[in-house]
This record gives sequence, C-alpha cells and structure tokens, in this order.
Amino acid sequence: MRLVLVGTSHHHAPVELRERVALDRERGSTLAERLADGGGEAVVLSTCNRTELYVAAVDIDAAERAAVAALAELEAEVEPALYRLRDHAAALHLFRVAAGLDSLVPGEGEILGQVRTAHDAGTTRTLLDRVFRQALHAGRKVRAQTAIGETPASVSSAAAALAEQVFGDLDGRSILLVGAGKISEQAARNLLSRRARIAFVANRTLDHAADLAERFGAEPLPLDRLEEHLATADVVVSSTSAPGYVLDAPAVERALRTRRGRQLLLIDLAVPRDLDPAIHELDGCYLYDIDDLEAIVSETLVGRRGEAERAEAIVAAEAEKFREWQASLDVVPAIASLRARAEEIREAELRKAEGLLGRLDESQRNAVEAITSQIVNKLLHLPTVRMKQAAAAADGVIYADAVRHLFGLGEDER
Repeated sequence: MRLVLVGTSHHHAPVELRERVALDRERGSTLAERLADGGGEAVVLSTCNRTELYVAAVDIDAAERAAVAALAELEAEVEPALYRLRDHAAALHLFRVAAGLDSLVPGEGEILGQVRTAHDAGTTRTLLDRVFRQALHAGRKVRAQTAIGETPASVSSAAAALAEQVFGDLDGRSILLVGAGKISEQAARNLLSRRARIAFVANRTLDHAADLAERFGAEPLPLDRLEEHLATADVVVSSTSAPGYVLDAPAVERALRTRRGRQLLLIDLAVPRDLDPAIHELDGCYLYDIDDLEAIVSETLVGRRGEAERAEAIVAAEAEKFREWQASLDVVPAIASLRARAEEIREAELRKAEGLLGRLDESQRNAVEAITSQIVNKLLHLPTVRMKQAAAAADGVIYADAVRHLFGLGEDER
C-alpha cells in the first residue's frame, strides 16, 4: 500500500475558492468511503484553511486521479491550486499540519482536534491508521515540548488583535457574535481580555445562543433579529456552519442609516463565508475574512522562530520514523515466508526422525523441539535484522527479492 495526498490550502487558494471545496464531517466521511471503495483507505481533512484527501492504495496513480476528480467535482477551478504529495512527503505534511506549523496562525491549537475528528470519520486500516495516530502524537509532542502555541494561538485571538488595531482601544466596545460554537466562544474570551463587551449572541438555534450568552452576560438572539441589532454593535464576529451568507450587503446598508456615521468592523471566520463580500464596499464598514488575518499572524512570528525550528525538528524526526515503518512493509512478507519455510523444514526433519524420537520421554521430546527452534531462530535473526535495516535505507525490495530467489520462496505457489 502507498500513501497519496491531494489537497489545497490557504497557501494555494483564496477563501472564495476554498469555500467551494469545504466539506462538513458527514460529507467528508461519505467521500472517504467512496475513495476507499475496493479495499483502499481514505481520510478527508476539511477546515477553514484546507481541504485535503489522504488515500492509501496499491495503485497509487489511480488513487491520485480519483482524489483529483473528487475535488474537481466540487469545483472545477480548484485543480490548478491542488498539491499532490506521496508517501514520506505526504506524511511529513500531515505531521506539520497536526503540529500547527502549516496553519494560518502557526501553533494554533484547534487543528489537532480537527485532525482527530477527520481520522475518526475516515475509512482507515493499517497505513492511514498508523500515519494519523503518529501525526496526532507529533502534534501533542510539539505542543508539550515547544512554545509554538503561545499567543495568538488561534484565528480567534488574531481576530481580537485585529479589532484592537482598528479601534485602538476596545474598552467598552460592543461585540455581536454570530454563531455559538467553539470558535465564537474563543473569540469572545479573547475580546473580553481586551476589555470589550459581549453584547449579543445570535444563532440559528436560540438555545445554543442562550447557553453562550449566559456565560458572558450577553443577550441571545435568533438570526432573523440580527439586522436590528447592527445599529448598536461596534464589532461583528461571525463563525457559523451555514452554507450561505447569514448577513448580506442590503441588510447592513439599512442598518448603517441608524448608526450616524459610526464605523462598523465585521470579521468573518467561517468557511464557507458568512458575510457578503459586498459589505466591504459600504461606507463606514470594514470587512475582514479569514485570509485577511495573515498580516497580523506574520507580525507574531518574529519572536517565535526559534520555537518553530524546534517544532520542525520534532516533526521531521516523527516523519522519518513513519518512513522507516512504511519501508519495512516491503520486506515483512519475505521475512514471514522465510521463517515459514524454515519452520516447515524443521518440522519435516523431525518427522523423518520420528523412529528415533519415539524412544524419548515427553521432557526429552520438548527439549529437542526447543533446541531445533532456537537453531532456526538464531540462524534467521541476523538476516531478519539486516533486511529491516536495508528497508529503511531503501534497499529492502532488493534484499527481499534476493531472499525469495535464494530460498525458492513462492515457487510452490507458482
């Protein structure tokens, strides 16, 4: 089995393209099942920053074509923005993703949970289960052994930093949250740390809005009352899973008439986007989407370059372990066949000596069994070790073929 990755991310495609290939958990799981049909394996990782398809298959070229076709089905224009990686390169990329090193905000913590969720929703067997578990291990190791995750460690914290840049001081500024999920809660906490006031929480499910609003002393709202409260808000932060816009330009334009020239900052953290891009054209409105946060993020990297280098070293070491494990798969069948042939010969010779062995008592027969087994194991120990070492050095297939030829392994089947 070989590993292939096909995907796109914020490095290669703007948000307006990424949102067209974004998949929720259910659709991602369905696509993974489809790509794994016929004995393969597949995992779909889809976040605000990326949509990536990880596929393990015997026919790696066919698997890559199927993955490209699946993304092109969602959006034909995405194909030029796709990257394709295989085996060690694909694993290294996944490990960097899980460690937060490939995120819009390097070191952000949400991605580790997203990788775990994708793994759970995928169709995995030996290879993808191994690479995803090792990626999660690498991500946890980076967070434990480096300070790469220090503030701002998420898109939410970067959004709060942006709001502070726009207004200079957030003390007493009124915040309207759209969406009541984890990202909205994190945004609220970051804004509160800068002395802003969470005034309203709007959500499609009012009970969820009420739960979050209660934590921050805010007023819960249904989405259909969103427009009327734009008049008093200073900042709107939106992060829902809605398939279309929850707020369009005409609604914001109507609200502006009652604001008496006060500026309105809108931050869209959702993919697909929640806020109509045309809002940015309205006088007094400043709309930023998830891609616009890159400038803020880059400012935070200067002091964390050393931590990033340490994190990269950890990730590279973990990826090398995976490479060695995957390479060893090429020689495992040959080793198993060699041991099976040796055991077959041992048992056959013992049967030939049955006339002599029949005079021995049970303890003596057991001793003969143990001694002959030890002889076989000791003879095969060094060849087994050398074959595994050769596999890690990319010579494994040559060694495996030589062993098959020298010992006639597989000739009976032929």
